Amino acid sequence: MVYIITGASHTGKTVLAQRLLEKRHIPYLSIDHLKMGLIRSGRTALTPEDDDALTAYLWPVVREIIRTAIENRQELIVEGCYVPFDWRRDFDARYLSSIRFLCLAMTDAYIDARFDAIKAHASDVEARLDDSDLTPDRLKADNRAVIEGFRRTGEPVALIETDWQTAVETLLQTL
Repeated sequence: MVYIITGASHTGKTVLAQRLLEKRHIPYLSIDHLKMGLIRSGRTALTPEDDDALTAYLWPVVREIIRTAIENRQELIVEGCYVPFDWRRDFDARYLSSIRFLCLAMTDAYIDARFDAIKAHASDVEARLDDSDLTPDRLKADNRAVIEGFRRTGEPVALIETDWQTAVETLLQTL
């Protein structure tokens, strides 16, 4: 099984991937690591701020990593925000039966009520170098775009509405 964990920024995708790794002993690929490797190596002129262009640039590589893992009957967690809303169109039924998709997003009310806590947990698994541009409005806009985009293509979105810990534990129990 390949697990794709995606969603909006600061929703806990990396924490969920880390917990799934610990629970199932499955390796995971951080799309952010791939992104930064390509940027730092000079293989692309894109920057970390070029979200839409990065999705288009990274997804073909990530897609083929997923296919290779499935063909080799290997389990893998792929985690990151650079997953296109219509990702399923790139896989036929043979591949889709081996993919589990998880999308995390927070409601506006959750962000309003817990913005300081969200920021405080931003480096729980990975050290964020600079989060100074994170605002409640930006976070809400990002989450709304993820919710609308994935729902428009028929994908389920796990909404974090009241308690992040409960939402993630509920997801982990289904895996």
